[in-house]
Amino acid sequence: MTKLKGLLLTEGMHGMISQAEGLANALDLDFIHEKIELNNFWKLIPPKITPVKGFVFRNEMSKKFDIVISCGRKSVIPSIYLKKKYRNKIMNIHIQDPKVSLQNFDFIVAPEHDGLNGKNVLKSKGAIHYLRANELNENIDYLKPQINKEKIVTLIVGGPNKYYDYNLSIIEGIFKKVSKNFINNGYQLIFIPSMRTPKRVIDLAKNYFDNNQVIITEVDKKAYLSSLKLSDYIVVMCDSTSMISEAAMTGKPIYVAQMDPIKKNDRFKKFFKLFKSLNIIKDLENSLEKWSYDKLNETDKISGYIKQQLKNYDFS
Repeated sequence: MTKLKGLLLTEGMHGMISQAEGLANALDLDFIHEKIELNNFWKLIPPKITPVKGFVFRNEMSKKFDIVISCGRKSVIPSIYLKKKYRNKIMNIHIQDPKVSLQNFDFIVAPEHDGLNGKNVLKSKGAIHYLRANELNENIDYLKPQINKEKIVTLIVGGPNKYYDYNLSIIEGIFKKVSKNFINNGYQLIFIPSMRTPKRVIDLAKNYFDNNQVIITEVDKKAYLSSLKLSDYIVVMCDSTSMISEAAMTGKPIYVAQMDPIKKNDRFKKFFKLFKSLNIIKDLENSLEKWSYDKLNETDKISGYIKQQLKNYDFS
């Protein structure tokens, strides 16, 4: 059976790519990824008051796809434009709240904590993502040559955004808690940076932790997958709901390293409240607990529903 062709529209950020590619892979699409570039003036204008016209964006997209998956503010207008142009010849799916009428899309995939409601809204607990259980199993041995202890903790680090500035004194305080709770209790640390992690934070990790700890200094997907599989505990910085959602696929205890925000965001608060109620996360403090929860598999849940709808979708 010929695969359906997919077009992924994002702003090029890891969290967006992870969600869009995760859904595309789960739907078994033959897809390409297009990083959306808006023309100068329209970069500043909210989608709600932006005209649905081709001059808004720089990308040239011909009709070589069946399903459009968009994620992020900049991708909203291009997705609607393509839907209006090709109508039922394509299905368009937007991930996250588009901040426009939901009727512009066949489906909206939104995290439960966003509080978005509508007959075409598919809700997920946390963010959907691209990680698959078989990938974790396939990459478990990648970091094993560097492991010399039976107990492992992974620290997953994000980077500055409009809510958190990654002040080095605060980061050092988090490193201190990780040392006290884990390293001092016989755990070996695996430090995993992301695309957003500043060099200054990686340098601090190299200087703060002793040589027995595994400090990954650049983005390495295999190291990330291996660490998730090897770890007994996972510590994730609080700036990314995507990274926390990815870690939740393991069923392992997740500590969230909280930082004081430079700007308030109710979505983060609602996300943390939800994941605490599901017994997935606890805040990183000065003690160590053990707990378990059902592994999250939201990407397969969402894609399963869409696959059922595709059986009755007429692309003509």
